[in-house]
Amino acid sequence: MKGSIAQRKDRYGNPIKDAWRIQVYVGKGPDGNYRRHTETIRGRKGDAQRRLNELLANLDKGIYASPGKLTVAQHLQNWLEGYVKTNCSLRTYDGYQSIVTNHLIPALGQHQLKRLHPQLIQAYYSKALAKLSSRTVHHHHRLLSEALKYAVKQGLLGTNPCQLVDPPSPKGKPMRTLTQSEVEDVLIAAAGSYYYPVIYTAVSTGLRQAELLGLRWRDIDIASHSISINQVLYKRRGVYQFKEPKTDYSRRRIAMTEKLADFLREYRLERERLYYQLGKSLTPDELVFATCEGKPLDPSYLSHSFGKIVRKAGLRNVRFHDLRHTFASLMLLNGVAPKVISETLGHASVAFTMDTYSHILPGMQENAMRLLDQILPPGVAKTNSSYGM
Repeated sequence: MKGSIAQRKDRYGNPIKDAWRIQVYVGKGPDGNYRRHTETIRGRKGDAQRRLNELLANLDKGIYASPGKLTVAQHLQNWLEGYVKTNCSLRTYDGYQSIVTNHLIPALGQHQLKRLHPQLIQAYYSKALAKLSSRTVHHHHRLLSEALKYAVKQGLLGTNPCQLVDPPSPKGKPMRTLTQSEVEDVLIAAAGSYYYPVIYTAVSTGLRQAELLGLRWRDIDIASHSISINQVLYKRRGVYQFKEPKTDYSRRRIAMTEKLADFLREYRLERERLYYQLGKSLTPDELVFATCEGKPLDPSYLSHSFGKIVRKAGLRNVRFHDLRHTFASLMLLNGVAPKVISETLGHASVAFTMDTYSHILPGMQENAMRLLDQILPPGVAKTNSSYGM
């Protein structure tokens, strides 16, 4: 299985800028002659090399098909292995692979790629909506569109049929936020739980679950009342993985309240005593929220245990992630500047923050008017004469 790359030339023999011809030998045909597959790649030579590597890898796995006979299933598999796996995180790859395997291939995989038309895709969306939410089907549309966009780029399709399809509009779920009294109820219900420290820190900072579980003691500066987000923790196929924050906005330093600083100071002393009993010392690289042995907390167990705690508090339909929403809403309702909240949450823009929490704006306006009412003097009405007359 060999391949080659050569720069394309015009009819006068001059090299064409950013145009590369790749060629792979795909075995012998019925006549005994070697067959070749040829593509033209637009871009840098590195782009052509990646496509050549992808084709050779697919040949090794036995999933290569000539462009004329390539099925949607084969293309989706090629896209996952050749593009998604090398350009996206493993967590994203797992999610995409699940959608492709469980939904897109069973519904559309048998069709030839070049014969996939908008009507087939639209029919799939209509059928899928009988079992799945509009938001989920819309996500399928985005994934399929990206895969077909890749096919256009590789010269396998002339146009992307998803561009001629009307996907279902995603309907946002109502955001669940806790009131101040409900927060107190949850913390009372969590008292004595092994997960109380991470729950209290979550509602006090608005940090994501993966950010909380990735915190080390070196990231906590109690003296300056600050927390630095330098890594996150995910669990993939039973294996814990530490990663850098996905964006520059996610890598940040946030302030913490006096109460949280006092709590973490006491919590650290408690962990130091525990480690001493185990014959170990608590180093700066130890996780802040961990098992008794210092191992990472399981995200699924944390979410499951939190569900039990909120039910004990008499609440329903509250997720761990809703503590982040609760933090943001309480900050907004108490007059904190949106830009400060946006930076604390690690959002890319203030506009995104305000769009996410737009339902809180009426309450913010009422609070603002109450504050203004305390500042401005009362008006004095003239009863015996008219203004300006």
